[in-house]
Amino acid sequence: MSELTRRQALGQIATGAAAVVGLGTGGWLAAGTGSAVACVRPPGALPEDDFLSTCIRCGRCADACPNRCIVAFTEESGFESSMRPGAGQRGTPVIFPRRQACMLCNGVPGDELRCTSACPTGALTPVGKAPSEIAAIDMGTAEVDEHLCYSFNGASCGVCVRSCPLEGRALRAGLWERPTVDPEHCIGCGLCERSCVHYPQAIRVRPRGETA
Repeated sequence: MSELTRRQALGQIATGAAAVVGLGTGGWLAAGTGSAVACVRPPGALPEDDFLSTCIRCGRCADACPNRCIVAFTEESGFESSMRPGAGQRGTPVIFPRRQACMLCNGVPGDELRCTSACPTGALTPVGKAPSEIAAIDMGTAEVDEHLCYSFNGASCGVCVRSCPLEGRALRAGLWERPTVDPEHCIGCGLCERSCVHYPQAIRVRPRGETA
């Protein structure tokens, strides 16, 4: 390598390093490339634009989560789901249901979902455990891929239906335990996607704001 080429390479490395350092001093709030992507946020999340401007990426919601389903959105955490953060989304709390779903703090002491109680800024609004408050959660909507689902292809399964916290309303079993999602009642917790025994999953949560 010539001396000029070596200097150019070192200059490029130094520039890149400076950019990384800048991310740690506030520049990370605008980190990410392209437009924001639709992703499953924790319960009680504000609309995406308001969420991104209100969330301080403190990680308290993830620390409070008893099911450890909330993680920081990075290229690494989104790799298995083939997702990467868009503009302003890096470091924000996200749920990848196939990895771990929201169990709505079922069986956990307290009157509110812990992640929403832990949020210091209101990016996650408090959600109580009363049935009416749980039913009002909007994290996304589950969708069934009939080409993959065992119950639509000669076998009887029904695992997703039995995992649903709103069974009989959000998710119902038909003939041969074929699952039917009612989008009016589905809250997008992802327990159905997590429990699906087919790989890739035959049911997945379409995040709030994602278009078909």
